[in-house]
Parts: sequence; C-alpha cells; structure tokens
Amino acid sequence: MASTLQINASDGSGQFNAYVALPESGRGPAVVIGQEIFGVNANIRSVADRYAEEGYVAIAPDLFWRLESGVQLGYEGADREKAFELFGQFDVDKGVEDIAATLAAAARLPEVDAAAGAGFVGFCLGGKLAYLTAARTGVACSVGYYGVGIEHLLAEAANIRGRLVLHIAEADPFCPAEARAAILAGLGGRPNMELYVYPGCDHAFARVDGMHYEQAAAELAHERSIAALRRSIG
Repeated sequence: MASTLQINASDGSGQFNAYVALPESGRGPAVVIGQEIFGVNANIRSVADRYAEEGYVAIAPDLFWRLESGVQLGYEGADREKAFELFGQFDVDKGVEDIAATLAAAARLPEVDAAAGAGFVGFCLGGKLAYLTAARTGVACSVGYYGVGIEHLLAEAANIRGRLVLHIAEADPFCPAEARAAILAGLGGRPNMELYVYPGCDHAFARVDGMHYEQAAAELAHERSIAALRRSIG
C-alpha cells in the first residue's frame, strides 16, 4: 500500500513530496528512508516497500526538491553525471532539516505509532545523512549504509543519544582506508553505536541488481538493521 505525502519545509520555503509504504497491518512505527544521489527512484521505493513488509510505515522524502523535484535517475551515462551534479549542489544541512520535517510529519500520521519513536535508514548520500540525523534529531535509531564524508563530522558524535548503526564497505573508493580507520577510531566502543565493516565489498553493495551488489553481505546488513530498529522502536 503506497501513497504520496506532502510535507511542509520547516524553514517555510515550500513543500516536498515523500513516498509512503504502509505495512500489511496498516499501522506501525515510522522509518524514514534516505535516498542515494539518484533520487527517490525505483530502487529507493523498493527499499521502502521492504521496510513496510517488516512492519514499518516507510517514508522516503524527496531530498533533492530544493534543486529539482521528483528526481528519479538511473546509474549510468547522463543520469549518473546528473546525479553527481546534484550531489555537488546539495545542501547537507538543509537536507537534515528536511529529514527532521519528515520525522515530524510522520509522527502526525494516524498510521504511525509515534509513541514507539522513529527510525532512519539511508544509503550513500543517505548514509551520511543517517549519521547527521542521529546527531541533530531525536531519532531513536539511525542506520547508514556506505556514507561518504562521515570522517569529517566526528565532532558531532557527542550529540548522538539514540542508536547509530553504520555499514561500511571495505573496498569503497569513496571511503578509503584512512577514512574508515578514522570512523572506527572515533566512534568505536560507544555502547549506542554499531559499526560493521564488510570485507571485499564495494560502495552500494546493498543495491539489488547493482554492479557491486553482494547478496550475502546485503542480507546480513539488512538483518542487523532490522535487529537494531526492533530493539529501538519495536
């Protein structure tokens, strides 16, 4: 069961859309799905659908709306070039504000069990935003897949009160060994943080049918994500 939700930006600059997938029961805790640099495309919608199958109200906001609304790109050629162009123009701070607005809008939905708290699961760009969402919002559990640039934001870790789960690809060229080492050193050992490194896996290893898809690692990461969400929000 899918629909579109309109969300008011917290800075009053306009409205943006979000894809909403409901669980079979029609009700559950909210999990916001953070897009890759390719927009809320078929892949991200399928991720939201899978989290709905797990019992969550899954909401995937259009985080590129301030640049161009309704972005849905493929992974090769001109689409890939456009994705990186949008990524270069993207305001990360405004993106986190829009995630916070999405979490607030989700809490008002009659289908959402707001008392349970909410979660966030993001991929690529959304993986970085997962870390910042954990640091800057009251989200109960935030999960990031192969986020880029987290090593430059470690000072914000002191603000994280909920649970943070990071899935790190060992062979990710966008998160080389020195960046990975900094993340593990800066965040490792904290009781509310789970850091997992996937040997031999490349960036986007969890994107089904992608060129770097690794099914075993993707399924293990999903199991870990669901376990963390269930501990945090049910």
